[in-house]
Amino acid sequence: MPLPFLTADRTFETAAESALPYDDPDRWRRPYRPGPWRVGMAALWLLLASLTLFAAVLTALTGSVPTAGAVLVAGVLIVACALRLLRMGVWVSRRGLRRTGFLRTRTVPWARVVSVRTVQQPVRWLGLPRTVQGQALTLVSKDRRTDDTPPLLTTHTLDFLARPVAFDRAADMLEAWAAENGRG
Repeated sequence: MPLPFLTADRTFETAAESALPYDDPDRWRRPYRPGPWRVGMAALWLLLASLTLFAAVLTALTGSVPTAGAVLVAGVLIVACALRLLRMGVWVSRRGLRRTGFLRTRTVPWARVVSVRTVQQPVRWLGLPRTVQGQALTLVSKDRRTDDTPPLLTTHTLDFLARPVAFDRAADMLEAWAAENGRG
């Protein structure tokens, strides 16, 4: 079963004739690949889910059906969490810029985007409270201040930790999307 949210569009990497190559500009796409840390964390969650689902089968075979049902629900929730972890990130289309978090998704139409730019600032390391100096891709919209909006991407997230070239490429692609669609 293909999982399209695991990979970025190949057209972003192969086409050289346009700054923003795409087949269908209305389709939501992530202009970068998920990082190895994100994929590794999701794989560990799926491994835990497989053990949990196996435990549900064993519990059902021993005759405790209500307990097996509870363990089955726990296993399905772990699978859902792993898939949501893989979907997290920044997505773009002609309609706007979408930031998908673990629990919340926010979409900003291009008409409300003032600028998308890379800045040097303290960033959170892997989403933890500890901050380190790094780069962040920030979004400035018409109705929000920059201070209130968390950065779209940073160099120290699950996608870009120890991958500065991938961060630069993703930031350039998102800035190009904002420049092209902000004109309209």
